[in-house]
Amino acid sequence: MPILPKVRDPRLITIRRGGTLTDEHHQLLAEWALQCAEHVLPLFETLVPGDSRPRDAIGVGRAWIRGEVPMTVAHDTAFVANAAARGLPDAAKFAALSAGQAVAVAHVAAHDLGAAAYAIRAAGASVGPDEAPQARAAERQWQRDRIPAELRDLVLEDQRARSAICWNVFAD
Repeated sequence: MPILPKVRDPRLITIRRGGTLTDEHHQLLAEWALQCAEHVLPLFETLVPGDSRPRDAIGVGRAWIRGEVPMTVAHDTAFVANAAARGLPDAAKFAALSAGQAVAVAHVAAHDLGAAAYAIRAAGASVGPDEAPQARAAERQWQRDRIPAELRDLVLEDQRARSAICWNVFAD
């Protein structure tokens, strides 16, 4: 299922690519996405303690923010983190996919919601069906509490706009 809309919001496209997103705000979105992924990463690491690919991806994402690696390295790392998800139970799989989406923000800022959505799905999958709605709501609130203030309206608007293509995890 695609998490990116067919028509992209220019507020989530960097200025150099014809949008209005500044480098500073792009980096803030990336950090927020990385925090979302990191929050659920223990769901992966507990199951597969010897596999560092998702954690390494988060590190690459932060290195991109600091200007230590080019966007192409971050982009390529997303595929490595995604590969770690293969064949795993949902909670661990979604946690790895969240890390892949988070590092991909360097390439396409709109992947921020992919990281957040997969983290919410991971939280929901980590508990029984009766507890899943509460776990998803708690994760969603944890994420919203950490949205950078200067991007809060943009992220919340984007969540409303894209919730349907992100498994409705942003619906309140």
